[in-house]
Amino acid sequence: MTRIRTALLPPALAIVFSALLCAVALLISGDSPLTALTVMVTQVGEGTTAVDIVNSAAIYYIAGLAVAIGFQMKLFNIGIEGQFRLAACVAAIAGGALSLPPVLHTVAIILVGAAVGALWASVPALLKAFRGVHEVISSIMMNFIATGLIAYLISTEAFGVLQGNNISTDPIEPTGHLIGLSFGASGTIFGFVFVAAALGLAYGFMLNRTRFGFELKASGESPTAAAAGGVNARRMVIVALLLSGAMAGLVGLPELLGRDHAYTLTSPAGYGFTGIAVALLGRNHPVGVALGALLWAFLDKSALALDNVGVPREIVLIMQGSVVLSVIIAYEIVRRYELAAEQRRVAAQLRAGAGVPAEVGS
Repeated sequence: MTRIRTALLPPALAIVFSALLCAVALLISGDSPLTALTVMVTQVGEGTTAVDIVNSAAIYYIAGLAVAIGFQMKLFNIGIEGQFRLAACVAAIAGGALSLPPVLHTVAIILVGAAVGALWASVPALLKAFRGVHEVISSIMMNFIATGLIAYLISTEAFGVLQGNNISTDPIEPTGHLIGLSFGASGTIFGFVFVAAALGLAYGFMLNRTRFGFELKASGESPTAAAAGGVNARRMVIVALLLSGAMAGLVGLPELLGRDHAYTLTSPAGYGFTGIAVALLGRNHPVGVALGALLWAFLDKSALALDNVGVPREIVLIMQGSVVLSVIIAYEIVRRYELAAEQRRVAAQLRAGAGVPAEVGS
């Protein structure tokens, strides 16, 4: 019961606080919080919004898992953004150049994306393991390098082709597409949504049912104790960041394989930073990260309807930002409360064992 309360109470408090903050902001601006909430909930049933929420949630979920792998070992891989964008670009180039049978073509693109993400994460991993360079500094620098490299790769001098007013890679043949689940006029769920679910199951199994998962969590909780138990801390740093990078390399593939089939100058960005918020909200738990991804996607997609009632959609940005800030504070408050409660329980047990009345001990 205590573990469930510790896991669920902080995000619940954060969401309630954020909702209250947004309600106050709306009231100050002369808008109705109830109207805004009603419009956002109603929007889910309109057009392709529900499918768009599921598709976006899958992308956010993979990004959140990539961040969570590092967080398990107290590593902050802020380079998810560069890793996923470069992986999507290279995977698109490889997918457009390859001519393989169905399934094999798709699998090859996925493997390329994961490999590029891991390769890009290997630089911060090696610098952290062998030189002690903080992963935040090195990985965020790699983001800028990735941006420049992508600009070169999709230029017409390299692998880019001019498509009207846009530049993109060669389109991937239909054999490389990942077929989704069509709901007619309501849209099509990306096939990668099911891959994302499988990745979440694999992540949960790795953490709770494998020796590597135990060593990963142990190294994050206490590197000294883990090393005393025979865990190679340097190897764990490298493997954790490589796995995080490989997961990040898959973030751009739902849209690449399910909708765009090419990488362009206007391909989406920012998913890496969203993944940080989702991982914090879900506290690195596979189910918690999934719920955080769904919440984030709901806020993103349903906010489009706010313009119809004259409510600025920026109110959603306020809520998202306050959720991230308040969930961190809420986790710390709940942690301290649980620690104090545990100390009181232990003291009561010691007094009971010693035969000392509670009022004497207090």
